[in-house]
Amino acid sequence: MTSTALAPQPLAERLAAVQARIAATCARAHRDPTSVKLLPVSKTVPTTRLRHALALGLRDFGENRVQELLGKRDEMGSDAARWHLIGHLQTNKVRRIATRIASFHALDSLRVATALDRALFAEGRSLDVLVQVNTAGQPQQYGLPPESLLPFLRELRACQCLKVRGLMTLAIFSADPARVRPCFDRLRVLRDEAREALPEAASLQELSMGMSGDFETAIEAGATILRLGRVLFGDRGVPDSAYWPQAAGTGDGEVGPKILDTATD
Repeated sequence: MTSTALAPQPLAERLAAVQARIAATCARAHRDPTSVKLLPVSKTVPTTRLRHALALGLRDFGENRVQELLGKRDEMGSDAARWHLIGHLQTNKVRRIATRIASFHALDSLRVATALDRALFAEGRSLDVLVQVNTAGQPQQYGLPPESLLPFLRELRACQCLKVRGLMTLAIFSADPARVRPCFDRLRVLRDEAREALPEAASLQELSMGMSGDFETAIEAGATILRLGRVLFGDRGVPDSAYWPQAAGTGDGEVGPKILDTATD
């Protein structure tokens, strides 16, 4: 008997739909769509699908876990794609990852910053980093409190090999744009205030914010990098509650403990 189940939507169709939504939102917000970059989040996505993504022109992928990132990098070839770590990083994993990623989106610790800087200096390399700020005020999320951003940026002056390119945040878990939008607006304001207060903060261009459930709101608020997984690759084969340790986060760019949600990836 022929199955009536629908086949998964092809990646090419999903990508085209996402690009159309980005373009339409940029038009509404009077923004140039080229100012918004798409970072596909490949958490739990097998390399067979990522090779298909490469064939469609996608070259950058975001991963939450060091081990999974390195495994996929080795399997696909070190030069096949550019890998971005968007999850929490422990100091004992810094040496393994420092020279194997194109950027780190979740810097919120001076200990990690110092360890990264030392590892990079030893290899004669530099690394683009984004500072994570907890604009949602959620105690179960990683990220600096907003009031700690300027002191932290001042401390990063001592790190010769870290190139601070911008800020990252996660919005509060809600399907209501009116609750989500202030988290994104706060990050943009913090970026602008930092650029006014600190001469070296002129390099803060990027705002990494917005996931599958809220990326259009993020674009309207000024996002320059969207971390999208589920809307591109579909539902995962395993629930996030199984993938993450007890009480850990679940979204595309969720880098710390967070209540399970369906609005993000």
